[in-house]
Amino acid sequence: MLDFLLSALSPLNILLALLGVAAGTVIGSIPGLTATMAVAVLVPITFSMPPESALILLGAIYTGAIYGGAYAAILLNTPGTPSAIGTTFDGYPMARRGDGDLAVSVACLSSVVGGLVGAIALLMLAPPLADAALAFGPVEYFWLAIFGLSLIAALSTGDLLKGLIGAGFGLLLAMVGISETSAEVRYTFGSTTLLGGIEIVSALIGLYCIPVLMELVARPDRHLKAPEQQRGFRLPEAMAVLLREKVNVLRSSVIGTLVGALPGAGGSIAGLVAYSEARRVGKGSPAYGQGNPGGIVATESANNATVGGGFIPTLVLGIPGTPPDAVILGALLVQGVRTGPSLFSDGSQIVYTFIFGLLLATVLMLPVGLLIGRFAYGAIVRAPKAGLVPIVAFMTVIGSFAIRNNLADVGIMIVLGGVGWLATRRGFSVSPIVLGLILGRIAEQGFVQGWTIGDAVGNLWGQFFGRPLSMVIIALTLLSFLYPFVPQLRRMLSRTVAQGTVRPPRAGTGAIARDLAAIGVFAAVAIVALVQSTGLNEEAAVFPRTIAWGMVVLCALAAAATLLTGRVTEDRSEGSNPRRAAVPLVMLGTVALVPMLGFGAAGLVMGVVLMLITRQDALSRKSWLILTVGVALTIVAFTYGFRQALSVPLPRGPLF
Repeated sequence: MLDFLLSALSPLNILLALLGVAAGTVIGSIPGLTATMAVAVLVPITFSMPPESALILLGAIYTGAIYGGAYAAILLNTPGTPSAIGTTFDGYPMARRGDGDLAVSVACLSSVVGGLVGAIALLMLAPPLADAALAFGPVEYFWLAIFGLSLIAALSTGDLLKGLIGAGFGLLLAMVGISETSAEVRYTFGSTTLLGGIEIVSALIGLYCIPVLMELVARPDRHLKAPEQQRGFRLPEAMAVLLREKVNVLRSSVIGTLVGALPGAGGSIAGLVAYSEARRVGKGSPAYGQGNPGGIVATESANNATVGGGFIPTLVLGIPGTPPDAVILGALLVQGVRTGPSLFSDGSQIVYTFIFGLLLATVLMLPVGLLIGRFAYGAIVRAPKAGLVPIVAFMTVIGSFAIRNNLADVGIMIVLGGVGWLATRRGFSVSPIVLGLILGRIAEQGFVQGWTIGDAVGNLWGQFFGRPLSMVIIALTLLSFLYPFVPQLRRMLSRTVAQGTVRPPRAGTGAIARDLAAIGVFAAVAIVALVQSTGLNEEAAVFPRTIAWGMVVLCALAAAATLLTGRVTEDRSEGSNPRRAAVPLVMLGTVALVPMLGFGAAGLVMGVVLMLITRQDALSRKSWLILTVGVALTIVAFTYGFRQALSVPLPRGPLF
């Protein structure tokens, strides 16, 4: 082992690990550029390298990209990568109250610990964990997805019924396009644009980022609370948080490793499951979802642990654990390296040098991540909103396009952003919608395959509820779902009511009418899904039909609860609605201009218009000129960077 360690510590491998982590962190921090894209873009430069050095570079890029997604999640409420969804729940509230620097440092430390646990598991436990992963069949994947959805109970403390309705809506969105189980086209309404389905990362960007941009332009106050003085990395405070959350970080790292070892699961599920468990047992103030660092610890340690966990089935079985692993597996095959059980004996020089290199890259992520994180936090906090909004808007547009090189994805992203803002105003959190969208395909595939197998053997009930592993996951799901209601159940059972408790007054007629109208819209969506499912074959229709019927029932219950109790959950925050509406409209106009002007020129037009919309403070001509030039140069730099460095075929126009 010492020889492999010394081989990993060669000057070339150290340099590759350092550059890989830095490049991955930067790429992962840009909304839309996932870890898969970061690895895929840089794969060609590894073809001339020794296999172990190539693996170290790709593993370092992967590790850095997963962590880099935390920057946008914390500072912009937009997951840079899907695995950082849970980071937004507490990271952005921390940044809003002025603790964004602490949140970034906590994320970095948690990512390092999670990455080390995953890499050590890869070193010590790869063969047995790979065998355990094979015990997961389609039914277990279905229940694992349902386990992830049980987080809705924790995320919807304001209105559980609305959270469940939102999750159903997200599940139906995941059904759009060609069915993975029967290859039948569904819910496209005759549009070829929707054949490929709704791209998940684009949808995440829209649902999380566009509402934030709309709120930024609506009010003149600053987007983030600026610290009164420079506080550096706040490393001692971050270390204290990690020590206080030591059980959380270890539990979440183990969850991330185990989920990562399941082929196809990925960091998003690992982060959500770990966050759910942390919130279930977490105590203290502030509460989870309101800026508790424990939420960041859970998500970031889990999603980085999936890096090492995902390599377990990739190297031992030749089955990619996560999408980036599939790209790395392809790069190995190009170099003539054959993965499988014999790789750990016949190719021990490659495997163990890579594992030690992955540990090295994870350690290097600490200084690199802290330095880049401090720069990102300072830049976001100091930037005027009139400069921040157009740049972030352009990043969302170009990032959404780069995923599948499709302008339609950009349009869908913007429309979903508007839907997310409207849903939030009516008390429907976007997080359950996102959970449904991410877990929908996994849940459907497991459900339909399990249903088909159970029907074939004549034991449908036993297929879903009789397998030992399924029963364990079902028990954990029930525990996770019911735990947030334990305090209420205790009060009901004891029949004690706190002194001075006053029942909230009924909402006004207008508020009740708005609430019923919103519920009616979701019910209409479910009814349309039911009608559309009548023309589908049974395999393609069974899952969305089940979800649609569930939504109809939930909408009826929500409407009855609103009428009987008069209780309405909605967001009536102040601000200029015309300015809010202008953001998605201007962005949609930009999409329409791209074929005529080219991507860069259309982006410049969008930038100038959004600056005018956002500007609410008087600026001198000189300040306005400097700000305009800065925004324009940033847009031009991103355009050329994506086109030249990342080889994204951005549409060209008369200018560029």
